[in-house]
Order: sequence, then structure tokens, then C-alpha cells
Amino acid sequence: MGLFSTEEDASKTPQNDSLIGNLKGYLDTRLDLVRLEVQEKAKQAFVGAAHGITMAVIGLFFFLFLNLFLAFLLNDLLDSSFWGFGIIAGFYLILLVAFIMGVDKSAFQALADKKLSNTIYNSDKRQA
Repeated sequence: MGLFSTEEDASKTPQNDSLIGNLKGYLDTRLDLVRLEVQEKAKQAFVGAAHGITMAVIGLFFFLFLNLFLAFLLNDLLDSSFWGFGIIAGFYLILLVAFIMGVDKSAFQALADKKLSNTIYNSDKRQA
């Protein structure tokens, strides 16, 4: 309480205030950057999901109408009203049985490992 500053006064020097202000500014900026990165990732995920769903629906309609076309074509060629649909259904039944008997999950696991390996590290832009 004399002429010299005490410990409380020493901690409130302009240099410490600017250092604390800079640190707060850095943390605020870093937090904003993380928020923007999360927002950008969410936007990319939404666009990818919307694109994938749209392509899947269009592909499903194409596949469905192609099968209907083939079934009606077979009906016309066989002079029948149902054999074309039976042949197409039988084809998919054989395909399903072959798929169930011949393909195990390890094939899909290898595909997932190949496509999704190290995606976190590959997408990190901060690493040089």
C-alpha cells in the first residue's frame, strides 16, 4: 500500500491484459474455426446423402421399369400373360440363392476397409 505496487496490481499490467486478450481472441477464433469446420462437414454430408438418395431412387425406378419391360417382352414372346414375370422372378430367386450361398461378409468387410481406411487422417487439413 505504499509507493510500490502489490501482487494484485502486478497481475493487471497492460502487457498481461493484452496477453490475456490475445489468448481469449485466439480461443474464440479457434472455436469459430471448429464450428465452421463442423458446419462444412455437415453440409457435405447432407449434400452427399441427398445426392446418394436421389441417385438410388432414380436407379431403382430404372431397374424396376427395365424388369417390367423384360417381363412384358417375355410375355409377348411366349404368348402368355404371366410366364414372363415368372421367368424374371425365377432369375432373381436363383441370383438370391447364389448370393446367399457364395458371398460371405468378409468380401464386404474388405471393401469397407479399402474405402474407409484412414479417412479421418486424409481429411485433416491441419496436417502438413
